[in-house]
Amino acid sequence: MPEKESDGEALCAEFKPGNGLRGERLRHEFETAEAGLAKWHIRSTVVVFGSARVRENGPGRQAFWYEQARAFGRIASEQGGALRPAGLMRDNVIATGGGPGLMEAANRGAYDAGAPTVGFNIELPHEQRPNPYTTPELTFRFHYFSVRKMHLAMRANALVVFPGGFGTFDELFEILNLRITGKSPPVATIMVDRQFWKSAVNLEALVEAGTIAPSDLRVFDYADDAGEVWTKLAAMDLGAHRTFSQAAAK
Repeated sequence: MPEKESDGEALCAEFKPGNGLRGERLRHEFETAEAGLAKWHIRSTVVVFGSARVRENGPGRQAFWYEQARAFGRIASEQGGALRPAGLMRDNVIATGGGPGLMEAANRGAYDAGAPTVGFNIELPHEQRPNPYTTPELTFRFHYFSVRKMHLAMRANALVVFPGGFGTFDELFEILNLRITGKSPPVATIMVDRQFWKSAVNLEALVEAGTIAPSDLRVFDYADDAGEVWTKLAAMDLGAHRTFSQAAAK
């Protein structure tokens, strides 16, 4: 496991609470990450969401999920354009929330491949530290969920969602809602482990109740392992997708 002497040069500076600089802090958090990503020529990402509580040798399906998230991080990094030489634009770079569990696994897979990998970490009351596999200069620590979510979404060519809890569901459904409402361009979205998602969320029941449209079920797909995820993403020609920032500029 790699060691980090610090949280990385790119972590957002601390502001004292209640000092009237909330707007400045929002701007600072956004621009710090923006500058860091530009320095590394990160043009697009593949964002991986998933539970922070899953462990590599955890019970039930946890070990399998961790293994597949790690395998996907490696495959996407090797085949998606993240390993281009310095100075060239890098595409489909693995980006996560930077925490432990399945986020760590995806970053670890990219690390195994020797590729840069991004961690958009968040300050929490119980202090979630960045996992050791994110590239130090691409490890950003946010106070505001809103800025963090924007950075997770705005360069995403694809969203790969492993099993998770409230945080994973929040991130998944926000991006799906942005897609359905036309606030973001089409983003290939794959939910990993059909059995988990079918049992956790009965989306067909929402269609039957008339609260979502049948067409809403076509904005995502399912897969059961890392290889199937990458096969489906590769068939979608990831390089053809516009980024969130390009769509917002229209």
